[in-house]
Amino acid sequence: MSIEVGAKLQGKVSGITNFGAFIDLGEGKTGLVHISEISNGFVKDIHDVLTVGDEVTVKVTSVGDDGKVGLSIRKAQDQPQPEKKPFKREFRDNNRPKPSAKGKPQNSGKQDFDSLMSSFLKDSDDRLSSIKRNTEGKRGGRGGRRS
Repeated sequence: MSIEVGAKLQGKVSGITNFGAFIDLGEGKTGLVHISEISNGFVKDIHDVLTVGDEVTVKVTSVGDDGKVGLSIRKAQDQPQPEKKPFKREFRDNNRPKPSAKGKPQNSGKQDFDSLMSSFLKDSDDRLSSIKRNTEGKRGGRGGRRS
């Protein structure tokens, strides 16, 4: 029996380690299913999914020159893999007017860059002054304020 990459085979779990499961493919051939290839979901402990002696269908993912056979249980399943969508992070600008129910901004006046910048600077100065005011008396340790 020739083992080729992409072939689906029946096998029996012959051993379980913390990093994967060894599958007896018959005729003295054995392959390894890595823990990441056992299931589509996260597998913390292989013993939760497989036990020695289980019959499984595997797909050959690699055959090394030294005879090592890489197998996958999750790729052998006929279920279509869900498409992974790229992660898209949305940033929210708190200074912009929030859209109303119809999708238009609540205040229809258009703000230009200079007015946005001046409002940002004013808010920033206000925040800095309140921080300085609140931390001014807390510095110095023992002895109270010095002038």
